[in-house]
Amino acid sequence: MFPTTLLTTLLLALSVAANPVLVNRSPVTLPISRRLNLTSIHNLVRHDQARAKALRARAAAKTTGLTFHTDAVINEQVDNQAVTYIASVGVDSLIIDTGSSNTWVGATKAYVKTSTSVQTSNKVSVTYGSGSFSGTEFTDTVTLAPGLVIPKQSIGVASTSTGFAGVDGILGIGPVDLTVGTLSPATNSPIPTVTDNLFANGVITANEIGVSFEPTTTPEVLNGELTWGGTDSSKFTGAITFIPITTTFPASEFWGINQSVRYGTSTSILTTTAGIVDTGTTLVLLATNGLTKYKTATGAVVDSATGLLRITSAQFSALQSLFFTAGGTTFELTANAQLWPRSLNTDIGGIAGRIYLIVNDLGTNSGQGLDFINGYTFLERFYSVFDTTNKRVGLATTPFTTATTN
Repeated sequence: MFPTTLLTTLLLALSVAANPVLVNRSPVTLPISRRLNLTSIHNLVRHDQARAKALRARAAAKTTGLTFHTDAVINEQVDNQAVTYIASVGVDSLIIDTGSSNTWVGATKAYVKTSTSVQTSNKVSVTYGSGSFSGTEFTDTVTLAPGLVIPKQSIGVASTSTGFAGVDGILGIGPVDLTVGTLSPATNSPIPTVTDNLFANGVITANEIGVSFEPTTTPEVLNGELTWGGTDSSKFTGAITFIPITTTFPASEFWGINQSVRYGTSTSILTTTAGIVDTGTTLVLLATNGLTKYKTATGAVVDSATGLLRITSAQFSALQSLFFTAGGTTFELTANAQLWPRSLNTDIGGIAGRIYLIVNDLGTNSGQGLDFINGYTFLERFYSVFDTTNKRVGLATTPFTTATTN
């Protein structure tokens, strides 16, 4: 019997409402839950690398005006989504994605029109690293929670989709320019995101989202929080370091920052280079030349069953911290924070008791303009802020930055 891997879900109450009452109370904080859904066979590394290729290709297609096709960049099959964050939209479940910006439904359930549903004349399609959809654009009133109501929000309704088993679509909270070219007849105008419209309608007073996760070793737990229109100071320690969006392409098309990475006191893994912060990626991915240095420093080897790096107990005892320097601040990913939760080893096809690492290969050498991805295993240890108005990403330590959860 083949081992199954997990689909990590982040649940958030939302609905499509016909007669909402707009309430301005910004910021609005919403609890989010992490849940492990055992699905078909996945390989986390393969999934994340496919996503990285797709992100690069999507950025290139947007700047050239060409249509992005997954087949042009993905040569290895990826089964659906791997580790993702999910929001409940009425009876639907949408992936929360900072790496894309279109919101759409209909992958597994039929879209139910409301009294506020309006079909436009536009077709919409987006291709992702592990799936795609195409369909029709609607506008509708979307209610994320009491006080978070968006009238006339653009949403895609899928007529066809691939790679979204168990979920119904995506709630896109990436930069708005990622929506350019997703409608046909083609338009050079972006489609306002959920966050953009909340801000434009005065529902929130800042065009930003604060995200809090906590590391966990259990399959399901209420362990996170998403704040629209501000931040929750109870979820981070010290000050937030705000890092300008990088000007280096293609990381500049996403929530991209400049960052250097060091192992221990003196081993340089990556000199200052551009990459992205991304909730849609599970692991911490480093350019291949940087990962080679990391493997040499740690003694890690590639595990054939999971694709993750594996170390021995003795190597773990000697494992040093990884230091990420961005915006003049250094963020320490402790030795423990570099581990995949050992209690979840078998959920990803691993062996109980083995020690797997969450740092892995981006698939290309540095100098490509997107040389690292700080995925959700990084964001479990640091509070993050996605600030559209000021074009910056914020990071701060939390009570769980140095936790020995794993």
